[in-house]
Formats: sequence, C-alpha cells, structure tokens
Amino acid sequence: MSNVVLYMSVSVDGFIAGPNDGPGQGLGVGGECLHDWLSSGGVDPASHRPVGGPSATVFDELMATGAVITGRRTFEFAGGWDGDHHDGVPIFVLTHAAPAEPAPGHARYVTDGIESCVAQAKAAAGDRDILLHGAAVAQECLRTDLLDEMELQLVPVLLGQGRRLFEGLVFLTCRPSATRRLQTTTDTSERVRPRRSRCREHRVDPEVGAVA
Repeated sequence: MSNVVLYMSVSVDGFIAGPNDGPGQGLGVGGECLHDWLSSGGVDPASHRPVGGPSATVFDELMATGAVITGRRTFEFAGGWDGDHHDGVPIFVLTHAAPAEPAPGHARYVTDGIESCVAQAKAAAGDRDILLHGAAVAQECLRTDLLDEMELQLVPVLLGQGRRLFEGLVFLTCRPSATRRLQTTTDTSERVRPRRSRCREHRVDPEVGAVA
C-alpha cells in the first residue's frame, strides 16, 4: 500500500523558505541555501539530481513516487513543473477554487478537500508512494492524520523568518527510524515520520559532506 511522504528541505529553526517567497523566488530571500544538497537545474525537477552518493539515493526515492500532491501556491511558484513533475505521474493540486484555465499537462485541480485529494492520489499511485509538496498541504495532512512519513533534509542554517513547516500545529511527536548522511558541503538532511508512524532522519555533516 502506498504512503504519503513529505520530502522537504528545512532549516534548523523550522523554515522551508525565507521571507518574500513568490514566483521566481520560491525559496524566498536567503532560502536558496536549503537546496545546496541538490544540483543546479531548471524547471524540470530531474535536472536537480545530485551527482551520486546518499544525496542521489534520497533524490531517486522521491522521483520514484507514483503521484504528486501539492498546494496551488507551491504549484504556481514552481511554474507547474511544465505539467510534468516526473515520468508523467499525475499531479493533484489542492485548491479552494480551480482557475478558469485547466491545469497543464498531467496536473489536475482538486477542490473537495485533502481527504479526496489523498484518495485520488492513492488510487493513481498504485503500490508506489505519493510525493507531498508544500507546507500548507503538509499541515493539512498532519491535522487529518493522512501523512505517513516525512523525509526532511535538515540544513544547518538559521533563517529566522519566512515560511515555517509546522506553523499552527499544536503538537507533533515523531521518532527517527533511519538516518543517512547526504553528500553536500553545508547541509544536513533528516528523515522523520509523524507520531503514529515511523520517523526517518538524514543528517548532513558539513565537514565531511555526508548524511549521518
């Protein structure tokens, strides 16, 4: 059975973007460092694949998912990934109201809530996991107990302001189930899971460039 998995790079003080994030600046001011573990690329997510090592392994895992769930804000900031996040898998965009124009490519808008969005994604993904994108939909899944796993790339930086991953959540308990050291010069990547399920942790050692 497929799991809903959040893949997210986050600062040690809990931010997934700096201030003033928007189209063309999806990670906000100063937030670009959160993706230092990735290669430079364009709109196509595959163009950001790390060269090798544990970083590439983590990246390949997220790119092996069978469906994508994202909020409309994240979707628009990313240019809709030109309608294809990876391998033509369906992209379910959660929104309160769909725009007049249809979603591009393999994307579709979902307006009847997170439960319906997850149900549709699971039906489409088969036995593959579902990639969750964005803080808002992650928070919705946590509130409704629909998030199975969080794989967090923990970056050793304090942003101090911006968009928080766990904004407005009363409590969250999780325990790491695995730790891997990513090969980067600055970042720490951790995998964690919510209270009711496993937690995985990846930690990047800035001195040796691997995930602990």
